Amino acid sequence: MLRNCIIFVQYLYRFGNMAKVAQFIKRIEIESLWSGRKHIVWDLDREVNVLSGANGGGKSTIINRLLDVLRKKSDDRGYVNGDIPGVTVEFEPEDATTARFDIVRSLDNRMVSGNVMDRIDDREVRSELDWVLYELQRRYLDYQVNIGNKMIALLSSDDENSRQAAMDVSKPKTLFQDMVDDLFKDTQKKIDRNSNMLQFLQYGEKLSPYILSAGEKQLLVILLTVLLEENKEYVLLMDEPESSLHVEWQQRLVDIIRQLNPNAQLILTTHSPAVIMNGWLDAVTDVKDITVNE
Repeated sequence: MLRNCIIFVQYLYRFGNMAKVAQFIKRIEIESLWSGRKHIVWDLDREVNVLSGANGGGKSTIINRLLDVLRKKSDDRGYVNGDIPGVTVEFEPEDATTARFDIVRSLDNRMVSGNVMDRIDDREVRSELDWVLYELQRRYLDYQVNIGNKMIALLSSDDENSRQAAMDVSKPKTLFQDMVDDLFKDTQKKIDRNSNMLQFLQYGEKLSPYILSAGEKQLLVILLTVLLEENKEYVLLMDEPESSLHVEWQQRLVDIIRQLNPNAQLILTTHSPAVIMNGWLDAVTDVKDITVNE
């Protein structure tokens, strides 16, 4: 009896103190950014936040401090203000202590390290961008399998609404595929929809994603990252994601991300006016405008 009580108390302690996941981030405050020269207070929008400013103005530093918070997993309780000195974050709801998140950065290093190369079976993987795409490919394969299993379970059900529910399960994947086909239409590339892995067809020839251009790979990394969150509420951090992207793709970037997952909160840095041209000018915040008592 005593042993059972101890186990129950341990259970309450462990699971009663687990992190509560936020819907989005409301505010980030950073004291003494850059050795006391800047104090940052940034109130965030639920949907889209674009941070601008001169090179060296602190944009990436702010993103990295926020990333430190989201990565904090102290005793499974998430982030408590004070864990990272000088950084205060407010979530919605207020008692949340963590948030689901992904980070997309511009990657332009040509070769990955030898240790990483030794772990990769595919010899076409040659750059950091390829490596990120390789990891996403593996997650995409799991995603495809999970979707297939869900559809089989629904179609095997006696529920009269199960067929429509099964079709709904596959809609985000179909939307992703349609988006990519549309974005790549100028070069006649299309996703091979008969393959569980992400492969392309061009004039009847199969193509590996690793032989695509840097811009095409960057776009795939962004859209795969968004797709694999499966419409959940989460924070998508992007540090200058426009690198290598065609201007038309830059203009459409925010809209297609929002279409693929309207529950995502976007927080991004950019130097490209094209990223905000399609109605996102009001989402832009200059670092100077959130700097207090410089």
